[in-house]
Amino acid sequence: MAQDTLPRFTVRNAGNNRTIIGWVNTIPNITQISIQRSFDSLKDYKTILTVADPKAVQNGFADTKAPNDHMFYRLFYVIQGGSFYFTKAQKPDTSRASLPAGSRPVIGGIYPNGQSTDTLIDRHKPVKRPDWEPSYYVYTNKEGYVYINLPDADEEKYSIKFFEEDNSPLFELKPIKEKGLILDKANFVHAGWFQFELYNGEKLVERNKFYLSKAFAPNP
Repeated sequence: MAQDTLPRFTVRNAGNNRTIIGWVNTIPNITQISIQRSFDSLKDYKTILTVADPKAVQNGFADTKAPNDHMFYRLFYVIQGGSFYFTKAQKPDTSRASLPAGSRPVIGGIYPNGQSTDTLIDRHKPVKRPDWEPSYYVYTNKEGYVYINLPDADEEKYSIKFFEEDNSPLFELKPIKEKGLILDKANFVHAGWFQFELYNGEKLVERNKFYLSKAFAPNP
């Protein structure tokens, strides 16, 4: 399901207390995008996230802390020069209230063949689970940099360990307090697959990998 172009956006109930807000940005001079949530469609909105990179073409957020699955959402965005706007409010579309078993929404990833993963899976269509599913937290963006997406980093105790494909250690980042963090390509000395382990304190959150293509690697 394709994301909508600002000021339009999509709000989907993905099940398991997850609401996915997604959009495509074609506004070149945008300086801020914030997601706001309310019990009411007209008032009492509270900002739940200001995105780290408002200029990203495709972006989104998985809200896992909403009081219920029929809250109202809107986007607040600012244009260079100070003009600001609010989108129309939306409630989650409950027609697709769950994803296939073993799958999850993926935002911002790129498969090794260059295909974007900025889609949600329609549970009404037959789905073959891929051998690899890009991470929601660590992925390569369209510029080829490794992007770390941790919307609640200021509240948690995240750390990440990076490895070569054969599990040889590369380096570790800790503690991570930035909600959005871009790693320079020079940290990864060649093209190919890299493993990572994301921890919150001592708890393993995710073990996954990402692909750095030859087009973006420092020494292709």
